Formats: sequence, structure tokens, C-alpha cells
Amino acid sequence: MSEMIAADLVDLDLSADTKEAAARSLAERMVAQGRVTDLDGFLADVAAREAQMPTGLDGGIGIPHCRSAHVTEPTLAFGRAAQGIDFGAADGPADLVFLIAAPAGADSDHLTILSSLARQLMNAEFTDALRSVNDAGRAAALIRGDAEPEAEPSAAEPSVAEPSTAEAEPAAATEPAVAEAEPTPSDDATSDSDEAPSDDGTPAADAPDTSGAPFKIVAVTSCPTGIAHTYMAAESLENAGREAGVEVVVETQGSAGFTRLDPAVVAAADGVIFAHDVPVREKERFAGKPTVDVGVKAGITRPAELIAEVRGKAERGEVTSGTAADTPVERAGEAGDGYATKLRKWLMSGVSYMVPFVAAGGLLIALGFAIGGYEINEAKSVAEHFVWTEAASWAALLFQVGGLAFSFLVPVLAGYIAYGMADRPGLVPGFVGGAVAVNIEAGFLGGLVAGLIAGATVMAIQKVRIPAVLRGIMPVVVIPLISSAVVGFLMFLVVGKPIASLQGALTDWLESLTGANAIILGVILGLMMCFDLGGPLNKVAYAFAVGGLGTNATEGNLKVMAAVMAAGMVPPLAMALATTVRGRLFTKAERENGKAAWVLGASFITEGAIPFAAADPLRVIPASMAGGAVTGALSMGFGATLQAPHGGMFVVPLIGQPLLYLVAIVAGTCVTTGLVVLLKGMRGTAPEQAPAKPDAKAADLKTELKAELKKESVPAA
Repeated sequence: MSEMIAADLVDLDLSADTKEAAARSLAERMVAQGRVTDLDGFLADVAAREAQMPTGLDGGIGIPHCRSAHVTEPTLAFGRAAQGIDFGAADGPADLVFLIAAPAGADSDHLTILSSLARQLMNAEFTDALRSVNDAGRAAALIRGDAEPEAEPSAAEPSVAEPSTAEAEPAAATEPAVAEAEPTPSDDATSDSDEAPSDDGTPAADAPDTSGAPFKIVAVTSCPTGIAHTYMAAESLENAGREAGVEVVVETQGSAGFTRLDPAVVAAADGVIFAHDVPVREKERFAGKPTVDVGVKAGITRPAELIAEVRGKAERGEVTSGTAADTPVERAGEAGDGYATKLRKWLMSGVSYMVPFVAAGGLLIALGFAIGGYEINEAKSVAEHFVWTEAASWAALLFQVGGLAFSFLVPVLAGYIAYGMADRPGLVPGFVGGAVAVNIEAGFLGGLVAGLIAGATVMAIQKVRIPAVLRGIMPVVVIPLISSAVVGFLMFLVVGKPIASLQGALTDWLESLTGANAIILGVILGLMMCFDLGGPLNKVAYAFAVGGLGTNATEGNLKVMAAVMAAGMVPPLAMALATTVRGRLFTKAERENGKAAWVLGASFITEGAIPFAAADPLRVIPASMAGGAVTGALSMGFGATLQAPHGGMFVVPLIGQPLLYLVAIVAGTCVTTGLVVLLKGMRGTAPEQAPAKPDAKAADLKTELKAELKKESVPAA
């Protein structure tokens, strides 16, 4: 850490009264040392990181940090604020502030060095020394590990001879920060946290280790940037484990990558703790063990409670599947979600995985029709008959490949609804239930029900107490076997046929819709498509249209598909038009987004309007819904049809009544544009960003930086 901090980067009399002012004061020191090239740009990155999660820790510590393209080399600045600064910690303001700046492409060695500081912050002796030191050079030496954190203040004798204050080890690779027998967690982490009464003392007493062999826990810690909280949580858990007489081995999944725990250590563990704010990588390694799953900050502030909780689960025989943490449901879920919210997220999980099959298969089918005509669906299999020089053979190839891709629609929908509910063990019964739904012609509705049944069945099986010897094979053998049998029985013999009858009745009703009824349906679909701009309600309407298209492409279903796609194109096209005709009502960033929205809208990507709705939802969303309703009604009234489930303007040749279809889209776009301009005009000119203000710049960069951090932290599946 010797290159990272020097006396010039230490301010022992930090006079800032807000976290923004503190970050600016310390960052100015970095600029003066040539460590940061653009002060405002760097502060915007710091602010965007702070917006993700407060960086204040119990014990009076603030650790604003980020990775930024404006940082030339890993740098650490330290400030001590006598009056305290609010960084969002539960126990009040911070008097020790560490500003950590890492380059966008920081190498693993430097990031590991940064992690050693994070671990040292869990040691009360280290933080006490920083509070009492009177010399900037001495403070820098303490942080670097070049000096022992002896009892500092002019007390002539250091007599605190704790034999192994290991935070003095600067080497990044070894076991950082030993924490002798020091009750750090109770001192640092608990005081004013939720469970204030001696957080580490009580739980440890609740679960004493009476057997010969100690209780063994493996843990994984991770945070969005992987610089500080990741390692602080690891150190806190290790310290609390020593206090409780428990073996705790931690895998830190930080920005520098991660070293997997020895499979033998994982296999021997009696319990698992996940303290993370990004998905745990390779979570399936921990399958079949008692598991506590919390945010990374809980690992720092209440480690002993987590240890006691996992021991309690082990005693009760509670286990979890331990697989694939990165489902959409898990990523978006909150502990207090109600049943309706969870149901929506489960359905969205299935729809989100289904859409790529729909897009690929549907567009291939549409291309087959475009080249070979509608009679191409009667062509022989290209495996039996294919002439390289005939367009009809190529059309048949496209149509048949697309049809096969489309045939996965219902099984994938069901499988990933179950996946969203129960992780990977839900996949097999979900796919089986979806295949049964196709077999008995229960269609899209059958797939929805099959996925929910499969997920519920797996969740019920997972709650049964299982002997330890069987836990390892539960997710691979037992759960898929039992759940598939149950789902198959229910779908074939109990609920499948009624759903198939309902699906048939719905198809007949759509086929019969004409006149006013069809227009009302178009209005409803248009409102749904534009209410949340690619969110759950939008996807329900889209899945409804695609489900009918995949089940039986009747004229009624084709009209529904056309109305849904037309309405979904309106919001981004309208935002693009509005930024063109009345640009002064929009910020510079919105005007730039408006240029991209032309292409997104033309491609039927409703999400292109999200930046506008996020900035001004009360004006943009109602206006979008009005335009979508007009477009949906006109499309149904004109009798426009569409056989391709995606493609936007690029599949206009495949649309029935294409000119009237375009009229419907233009009409809805004009309605939304007019309403947005009217509503925003009542507010006045949009405030432009003042280039000198970092807070405004941070607001602009917030979304982009979040995406970047997520991309760096979450590996590809």
C-alpha cells in the first residue's frame, strides 16, 4: 500500500459537514498529487456508487469508493472529521473517512491491497490509533502497515503489546487482519444496529459448541464494486466465528475475481452464509446445506447473529437448494414482498426467458412466409427434400427451423417460471409440465399453470427434513424425480383438460371479435403495453399475443399480435419526435436518448422510452398510454394482422393492411407526442445541467455507471 497513500493524502482536520463535501475535499488532494485527472468526473462516479448503497459503517467509519476512468492509479485518501459526517450508517455519523479510488481497469494486486485496508477497519485497535494520531505522516504509515498501531497519543509507553496485530502486515496475499481475541464485531458492528443488545455475545451463547468437532461454516461475501464491503464482511464473519468457537472460511468475490473454496472444505461445512449485494457466483457448489442469505452489510454489522442463525437451521435440518442465485426473481426480490408481487416476478421470470425463443422462431417463420408464401407450411421436411437452387426450399428451411424454435415457447415459459420460484431444481418439472401443456393443447395458459405447479411442488419438497446423507443428491435426483411425477399427474389428469378447454374458448372468442369488441380489446392491449414500458404488464400483454400466435395462428390471434406490436412501438417513437419538435423541454441527455429512440421504437423495443419515463413519469407514462390505446384500437379496427412476433417496421411487408397499420402507429405517436409536449410545456423549459456542478453530472452518469458496475461484478452465465 506504500504507493497508495502518503502524508499529502491525509487530512486530520477534515472540516466538511456533508459526505459530498468530504469526498470533494479528499479528492482535491488526489488531484493535486496527479492521481485523479478530472475532479468533477471522479466525484460523479463516487456519487453514483454512493447512490447504490450507503458507504457508512457502524463504528464511525465512512468509506466512499468507486472505480473510475478518471483515476490514474489506485489511491487512498484519509480524513478525520471531529464533528462527524453522515454516510448513512445506522449508529450515526462517521469521524474516520477513507476515500478509495481505483482505476477502471485496476489489477488484482492493487485491489487485494485495498482489501487489506477494509479488513483492518474491523480491528478496533487500528481505528483507535487513527483517532488518536496527531501526525499525517504517522497516520499514512499506520494505514500502509509501515507502523504498528500502538497506543499512540503522546502516552510515552505503548504498552499495548498484543502479540500479533496482524494489520501491520502490508502484504496483500496472506491472511489479513488477524483480530487476536479482540471482540471487534461487538465493538464495531453492533452497538446501534437493529439488534443492539450485544449482538455477538448473545447468539454465541445461544449455540455453544458442545461436541468435539467445531461447527464449520463456509461464507461468500460480495458487493457491487468488490473493493471494501466484500472484505470487511469477510473479516467480520471470521472474527465473530473465532468469538463463537466456530470455523468460518470465507470466499470473497471481489472486483479482482475470486479464488474458489476447496471443494473438500465446502463438502465438510455444516452451514453456509451468503452476504452479498450481487449474485453469488457458482452458487450450486453449496447445494443442500443450511443457508443464511443476506446483504453484505449484514455480514459486517451482525455477523454473530448470522452464525447463530445458520447453526439453528442446521439443528432443525433446514436446507436450501443452493443453486443459481441470478434468477430475475432473486435479483429483484425483497424480504417483504407480498404474494401478488412474488407471483408477478415468477411470471416475469418465465416470460423473460421465453422472449428470445419467440423472437428467433417467429422471425424465421415470418421470413419463410415472405419468401415462400403462406402455403410454405405444407412443404415437406427439408431433411427429406431440399433443392439448393430453389427459393421454396430455403423458405421451407426457415419456416421449419422457426417452427421448432417456436415449439419451445410453452415449455420454456413453464420451466423458467418454476426456475424463478425454486431455482434450478424447478427446471425439470417445469419443462415437463410445459411439454404436457403442449401435448394436451392447453397452450400458453397451460404453460403458466404448469410452471406455477412445478415451482410450488419443488418448494414444498425442499421444506421436508432430509437426512444428511441424501442432501447432496436432492437437487440432482430426488427433487426432479418426485416433482416431475407430481406435475405430470396433475397436468394430464387433473387441471390440464379444463385449461385446454379454456384455451380453446379464448381462441374462439378472439376469432369472433369484430367491430366494437375488437376495438375495446385493442384499447386494453395498448394501455397494457404502454403502462410500464417493457415491465411486467407490458410482458403479460405481449405473452398473451404470442401465446395465441403460437397455439393457433387464426385471424383473431394475428390481429392481437399486430395491435400489441404497434402499441409497443409508440412510446419510444413519440419521445424521439417530441425531443425533435420541442427540444427545449428536454435535457441534453434526453435529447441524445431521443436520437436512439427512433431506432428502438422502429424495432419494437418499448424500453427505449424508459429514460424519459424515469425522469418524468407523471407526464410521460399517461401520455404513452393514451397513444398506445389509440394505436391498439385503430389497428384492431383496421383489421391489421401480423404473423411475426417481433421486428417492428422491419416486418411491415408481412403485415396485413400495412398502410393502415402505419397510420395507426403514426396516429398514436402523434397523440403521445402532443400530450408530452403539452404537459411538459406547462412546467416550462427543462433545467439544463450546469457543467460545473458534480451532483448534476452524477445524476446523469448514475444509470450508466450502475450498468457498468453490474457488468463488471456479475459474470456471464
